[in-house]
Amino acid sequence: MFFDDFFRALGQLGDTRFRKVLWKGLGLTVGLLIAITWGMTTLVGFLVPDVLTLPWVGEISFVGGLAMGLAALVMIVLSAVLMVPVAGAFTGLFLDEVADAVEARHYPHLAPNAEQPLTEAIRESLGFFGVIVGVNLVALILFFFVGPLAPVLFWVVNGYLLGREYFVMAAMRRMERSEANALRSRNTIQIWVAGTFMAIPLSIPLVNLIVPILGAATFTHMFHRLARS
Repeated sequence: MFFDDFFRALGQLGDTRFRKVLWKGLGLTVGLLIAITWGMTTLVGFLVPDVLTLPWVGEISFVGGLAMGLAALVMIVLSAVLMVPVAGAFTGLFLDEVADAVEARHYPHLAPNAEQPLTEAIRESLGFFGVIVGVNLVALILFFFVGPLAPVLFWVVNGYLLGREYFVMAAMRRMERSEANALRSRNTIQIWVAGTFMAIPLSIPLVNLIVPILGAATFTHMFHRLARS
C-alpha cells in the first residue's frame, strides 16, 4: 500500500538524479531571493535620502543606511518563510526527472516517456504553487479559530493538495488528464492520506526541502500500483 510506495521512494533518495533536482531547485531559489533582496535594498536606498532634515531636530544623517538595513532584515525574514514554497515551485520544474529515475529503476519495461515541454512544466509548477499559497492563506485565517488543532488543519489541507497534484502529475505521464483525474477520484481517500503523510515533514525545517522530490517518487509508485489494479 502507501507505505510500500513511500519506503521504495525513500530508498532511492541517494540517487544522483534526485540530488541533481534538489540542487537545481535550491540554487534557483537562493539566486532569486538574493536578487529580490538586493533589488529591494537598492530601491529603498534610491527612494530614501541619505540625510533627512526634520523641524526642530535638524539633519539626521543615518536615515538612508537605517532604511536599507531594515529592508534587508525584512527580506531575510521573508526569505526564511518563502524558502520552502519557492523551492517547491522551482523543484516542480524538474520533477519529471524524478519520475524518470523511478521508472528507469523500478519499471524498466515501460517505453520512454515523452519529455514535457518547458512551458507546460512552468505552467503546472506555477499553478501548483498558486493553489498551495491561496489555500494556505485561507487556512491561516482559520488557524485563529481552531487553536491547538492548527497543525492538523495544516497537514490535512496540504495533504489534499499535495496528493491531488503529485498523483495527477505522475499519472499524466502515462495517460490523458481526464483519465488521470478519473483514477484519482476512484482513490481519493488513499491519495489524500498519502498526501497528508507528505505534508507532515513540511513542518520540519530543512527536511521540508526534500518533500517535493520524495512526493514525486512516492506518487509515481502509487500511480503504477493503482493503474495495475
